[in-house]
Amino acid sequence: MSWRAWPFGKVPATPPDAPHALLADIEKRGRQYLDEADIGKWVYPACKRTASDAGADKEQVCNHTRLEAMRYLLTVPRGEFRLLAEPNSQAAILDAYLRQLPHDETVIEFTGNTMSDLAIAVIAGFNWLTHCAGLAGADRKTFSGTLNRFRRVAMSAQKWWEMEGAKERYAQMLQAQQEPPLFLNLVWADYGRLANEIAAARRAT
Repeated sequence: MSWRAWPFGKVPATPPDAPHALLADIEKRGRQYLDEADIGKWVYPACKRTASDAGADKEQVCNHTRLEAMRYLLTVPRGEFRLLAEPNSQAAILDAYLRQLPHDETVIEFTGNTMSDLAIAVIAGFNWLTHCAGLAGADRKTFSGTLNRFRRVAMSAQKWWEMEGAKERYAQMLQAQQEPPLFLNLVWADYGRLANEIAAARRAT
């Protein structure tokens, strides 16, 4: 099958360093949001905000819920979450994620193995979103099987990176302002999709 048949590359990005720019932006906004939540600027988690609270509009609840899920990756020791934006690390990251047994924890301990810790953190982020979905009253069907669905996405990405010429295709996609199947992009997109469902459900209650 041609690599062009894989379900990636549809979202505009900013070459040539879009993945690193995205990761830096996530880190900056994520740390700022968590610091502000710690001093009481925001009701935390965002899915519990009422109409009278700051940041209660759908867009802010969605953005903040997404950053809440990303916080696990930002706490991976030694800042190794930055490997998510490195094309040379994709095979190892995807392999570790697909070997990682699912867990249901939102309070986690890291192992000291970088690739395993990244996988643990990603799963914890999905578990956090499922927890928030329950608090917001989101449709359970939307969140049922979340980890299984994302596993299928990761398997597709793994095949993409295993095909000959993957790094060259990656560079070409960036130049064409397309989004390659970096694990960072996959996680950020799926967290965003679920956070949007949570924000919509909270607003409807």
